[in-house]
Amino acid sequence: MRYISAPWRADYVRKALSMKRCFFCEALKSRDDRSMVVLYRGRRNFVLLNRYPYTPGHLLIAPKRHVADFVEARPDERAELADLLQVALRILRVRYAPHGFNAGMNLGPSAGAGVAGHYHLHVVPRWTGDANFMPLIGATRVFIEDLDTTYQRLRPLFDKEQARRERTGRPKRPTATHSR
Repeated sequence: MRYISAPWRADYVRKALSMKRCFFCEALKSRDDRSMVVLYRGRRNFVLLNRYPYTPGHLLIAPKRHVADFVEARPDERAELADLLQVALRILRVRYAPHGFNAGMNLGPSAGAGVAGHYHLHVVPRWTGDANFMPLIGATRVFIEDLDTTYQRLRPLFDKEQARRERTGRPKRPTATHSR
């Protein structure tokens, strides 16, 4: 079996394992969405940027309720999570025009969950050829933009979604688009 090193994740894993508090719950308590990189607050779930992204636009969708396992999610939490996944995919397609996506959960520490006590869904935009030699050879990740820029690019679209939902009271059906 071959093992591939991902040294850029070491700091994140050390911090996540030593955390006494849940950063998802801390983000929810904060009134400063920008500093906590919260993009959207739904009724049961919220969307925020991953502070240690694999690619620009790497989002997390998490329940507002502190719960470790998706099996324990209530029907309304599951439904809104699926709805927010559609919203996130639509917004990321508009803003970044990725060629594809990875979406998934790491449930439990052995599955790679950095925050095992609060389940969350990763939404990762992907482009053909986006994996390169830099992480393996140079222990360096190359990004086209910093986290603040990503936040500034995505937040207005999530704000627009929030305003539309408040006005209509229901989610919009996503439409495919490939514009930037």
